[in-house]
Amino acid sequence: MSGGSTRGEHPASFKGLKLLPVHLYVLAHLRKATVDYAKMMARISELPLPLIEDAVRELMEAGLVERDSGSAIKRSKARFKKAFEVHKHHTYYRLLREGELFVRSIDEKWLKSYFNSLFPDGWEVVRALIRAKNFNELPEELRDDKIREELLLHRFITPAGRKTEFFKLLVEFLGFG
Repeated sequence: MSGGSTRGEHPASFKGLKLLPVHLYVLAHLRKATVDYAKMMARISELPLPLIEDAVRELMEAGLVERDSGSAIKRSKARFKKAFEVHKHHTYYRLLREGELFVRSIDEKWLKSYFNSLFPDGWEVVRALIRAKNFNELPEELRDDKIREELLLHRFITPAGRKTEFFKLLVEFLGFG
């Protein structure tokens, strides 16, 4: 990879980091929240904390996210906070300018290319899953075992076939629902 602009690179990577859906979620969450901490991202998305922590660390190494300095945080800065101002008891993170620009550049064309690079017919499957109540309501041609395994791997569905909270938030935060 060149380390330069992401437009010429494989859509599922950024400066050598293979972008997983959890990375996209963290980036979109931080764009929406402005600042937040890993435990809250895990709680909201219902993903395991170590998965979120790994994603944050990898995004920091890629130059998209940084630790937020300071000892207190106002609600105007942390949009998901309920109190007017809180003292930080966690390590908060925020998008760097490059992270902000990257998230802003995500459009339907990029998402189509991204999901198709994750698994065969990925964009079609994701769009169908958005419309369906669960995996079993997908069109018959999209309900094979390989697709089910991919959706489970990326934590888009539960073993019972229901859409996960993570998937619903990813769709909402990236605005392609």
